[in-house]
Amino acid sequence: MPELMGIDGCIGLSLIVDRQSGHCVATSAWDSEEAMRAAERPIESIRRDAADQFGGTVAKVERWEIAVLHREHQAGEGASTRCTWLQLPVGQIDRGIEAFRTRVLPAVEEMDGFCSASLFVDRTADRAVSAITWDSQDAMERSRDQMAQLRASVTSDIGAQVVDVAEFELALAHLRVPELA
Repeated sequence: MPELMGIDGCIGLSLIVDRQSGHCVATSAWDSEEAMRAAERPIESIRRDAADQFGGTVAKVERWEIAVLHREHQAGEGASTRCTWLQLPVGQIDRGIEAFRTRVLPAVEEMDGFCSASLFVDRTADRAVSAITWDSQDAMERSRDQMAQLRASVTSDIGAQVVDVAEFELALAHLRVPELA
């Protein structure tokens, strides 16, 4: 983390892990796309070293735009995150963002244990991934049925396809990203 945070333009890092499967998602945030692109080469070695330390490999590297970021409060020890990957109809990213802002955020804010929500988009591939963080594994589990119903309703209305849903432990949250709700 110190090495990455020392690169010009880096404004944060998060790490979510599934200890059972061994899957990890490390996310770095940048103050601009230019800064992110300029850091590609130095990050390659940092990424390789991190994978070695975890005893794994880098499965893929993806670039996402942070479309929505809303923090109800800071995540504490024991926080958990549920991610949902979506394929949207061609040209419907903005419609998906609006549905997340107007339907998903108000609903999750009312759920017990809600901590924060983010939506990342890849406009070139019409993809999105949401990351909703809960105060605890228990709070995330209690939200599971409500979230499944909300996910089914919203994706049906906007014509999106759920590609995957996965739950993780929030191992590291060091983001200095301004709220984008």
